[in-house]
This record gives sequence, C-alpha cells and structure tokens, in this order.
Amino acid sequence: MMSSFLRFFIPQSLPVRQAGAIRNRKLKRLLLTLTFSLIWLGLLEVNLGALPPVQRTVLPNRLVLITCEERSLPFITFQLLIDSGARKDPPGEEGLSYITARGLLLGTSKRKVTAIHEELDFMGASLYSSSGRDYATLNLRVLKKDLDKGWDLFMEVLTQPIFPEEETRREVERALAAIQSAEDDPGEVAGKEFQKTLFLNSPYGHPVSGTKESLPRLSREAMVRFYQTYYHPNNAILTIVGDISAEEVKTKLLPTLVMWPVAEIPKISFPPSFAKDPKTVTIDRGITQANIIMGHAGVSRDNSDYYALTVMNYILGGGGFSSRLMEEIRNKRGLAYSVASYFDPGKYPGSFQIALQTKNSSAREAIALSIQEMERIQNELVSEKELEGAKKYLIGSFPMRLNTQGRLTHFLTQVEYYGLGLDYPEKYPSLIQSVSREDVLRVAKKYLHPKNTILVIVANLKEAGME
Repeated sequence: MMSSFLRFFIPQSLPVRQAGAIRNRKLKRLLLTLTFSLIWLGLLEVNLGALPPVQRTVLPNRLVLITCEERSLPFITFQLLIDSGARKDPPGEEGLSYITARGLLLGTSKRKVTAIHEELDFMGASLYSSSGRDYATLNLRVLKKDLDKGWDLFMEVLTQPIFPEEETRREVERALAAIQSAEDDPGEVAGKEFQKTLFLNSPYGHPVSGTKESLPRLSREAMVRFYQTYYHPNNAILTIVGDISAEEVKTKLLPTLVMWPVAEIPKISFPPSFAKDPKTVTIDRGITQANIIMGHAGVSRDNSDYYALTVMNYILGGGGFSSRLMEEIRNKRGLAYSVASYFDPGKYPGSFQIALQTKNSSAREAIALSIQEMERIQNELVSEKELEGAKKYLIGSFPMRLNTQGRLTHFLTQVEYYGLGLDYPEKYPSLIQSVSREDVLRVAKKYLHPKNTILVIVANLKEAGME
C-alpha cells in the first residue's frame, strides 16, 4: 500500500472512475503513512543487490522486450504497454482508447468471450486489459506449468480480436453505468470537474473512459480502426518477469513475437493547454463533508526538477502525518480527516493538486490554510529535519515498488516507457540524496502558484457560505 505522494514517482495512467476511487482511498490511507514511516525511517541505504538481472532487447519488428528471471514463485507475469492512451482519442470519440483496450478480451477469431474466461479459469490465470491517458496495457499472470497455453491466449487476444458488436456494446453500457454511478460520488465529481477546468481542450482534458455524450457514438468500426492504427510492435513495450529463463523466452515466445507485423504509427501532436487564470467551481450537493480539490498545471515525468519536486511535495503534503498540510489542517485544528498534495506527471505535463475533505462550515478556513502552506514553502527554507526526514522515507520506501512480481513488472515497464534507464534503481537514492534545502525552495517558487489555482468545491454550499 502506498501513500499519496508515491503517485508522483511512477505515474499510472488510469480510467477516470478508477482514478477517482483511488484518490478517495488515498486520503484514507494517509492514516497508515505513520506506520510506514516507522518501518522505513532511517533506512538511508537501499539494498538492491537482490534485484534480479534485467535484460533489454529490441526485436527486428522494433518491439522493446524487457525480461527479468525471478524464480521465487512458479509464476510468470507479462505486461504489454501500447502507446495508445486516451490522449489519442479522436475528437468526438472520447473513450475510444479505453473501449478498444477492453475489447481485446471480448472475443477473437478463434474463441468467444465465454471460452476465453473458461480457459483462464481452468489455468487459474489472470488476463486483463485497460487504458489510461497515455497508454493501454494488456496483462497476464500465469503459472509456469501453463506457460504455453497462457502465452497462446495472450498473443491470440492481442493479434486476433474481432470486437464483436454485441459484446462491445455491453462494454460501452458498462462504461456509461460507471459514469452514472460516479455522479453520486462527490470526490469523483470534484476530480472530473477539476480535470475538465484545468486542461481545457488538452488531450488530457477528457475522462479516459469517455463521456455520456461520446460513448454512445463509438462504433465497432471505430474500435477496429483504432486497433489497426496503434496496436503494433513498434509502438509497444513487453515486460516479462518470473520463473522463465532467457532460453525459454527465446524458444517459446520469440517465434510468435517476431511475426507480429509493424506498421506506420501516426504522429499526434500534443498541444499543452491549461487554464491561465484562477477559477472557482462550486457544485451544490446535500452532503455533510465538503470535497475540495485545488491546484494548477504541473510537470511531465521527464522534467529535470522531478526529484527536487518529489522531496518538496513530500514536505508540503505528500508525507502523511509528517507533512505540513496534515500538521496544520488536521493535527493542529482538526479540520480534516486527511489532506494530501501531489504532482501527477505524465508523458506530458499533468497537474498539481491538493485534495481534502472537511466539514462544510470549515471549507473556507481549510482552503485558506492550504494556500498559506503553499506560500510558506515558497518563502522560507525548509528545516534540515524536514529535508532529512523526507529523504529517508523516499529512499527507504523505494523497495516497496519491487517487492512483488506484479509490482516489479509494472516498474520495469514504466522505467522503459519514461526512458529512465535500467540502472534507475541504483541511481534513485543519489538523485534524492542530492536535493538541498535551496533546491526545495527554488522548485516551490517555480512550480507552485498559490495565487493562480483552480478550486473545485463539492459541498452543501449554503452551509459552506458559498452560495
């Protein structure tokens, strides 16, 4: 389990409903951050010697293949990343990336969806697909003894989907039902409104899973077109971790992988588009707790100040009970159950957000305190104690990202996608350790904009004094 600041480390691209649910769970999970702090505090040295060797290969069809032999359990985990996220949805077809990714598992030229599920149940394997704002993924976890069957099924759904009309229509209906359900969740309502208001017409501005208006317009033909455009090896990364040797990869997997044909991938421009002026959006609901999100434009994952921002954000609001926001708003005044800040970087600049829940009557005070803490970290050096505490936690908690086969697979995929280099685990401690108090002050001044925030409040506006 990770506290909210870890979202800033290796960003995950998720559907809006899933992302909204995670945002709410994050706020509750902050209570556990103290436990993790006690576990990891003081661990300046990260023992990564036990990390299995990782090999990177580019196949003739330009598929990037990452392999890691890890034999602690008789499982193998596969993650295929396709650079075909929601930012590539055509205008008016928002949700197409998401529905296309989900459609991979709805039937192939050889099997119906029921046969796929039966085969997975028989093997005790898991196979799932989804899409986020930057990329789509296809994931398989299978027992070593079922490698051949599992791999055949994986390649079949990847290369031979047929997107059956009836099944894809049901998937669209499920997405519409999820959107309808999300309208009853004030946290998700706030998150979606913040995204729309901040990103304007940016490719990051629409919900990954589409909208009530766009989803009914999605046709089978559009899914086939999207699939044929982007689902090719020269637009993908495949990571394989588990009980499998290099020789087995070569003899069992490569013969089918190299037959996956390449294609010309269209270049889609990404025009950054953020709201330039501060704005307040209020949404009236008959609820006892105000759900508040405030923030502004953020950074991309390749930003040169990424690690200084990681440390700064931990001190400001990402460090659970040790953060300034938690100390001022919860501990000293009891205004909120939890409060957190985070940067949400992607392939392109994302957002910075502060999210909190408080009584309607204390909404204004909690907002003012949040702004006050943003300004304070811009105007004075953080203490040596705060800086060292942040570094110890950030470095000490790093192995949590590698402690299961699934997490290791996802981590290695992300390292390749963001171009971090296979030596990233060895470099990370020194990247954090090199951040100074002056660095924290500099990035706070540069990247925080307390006077230019988008503020979204879902609350009983009368009780909050915001009618």
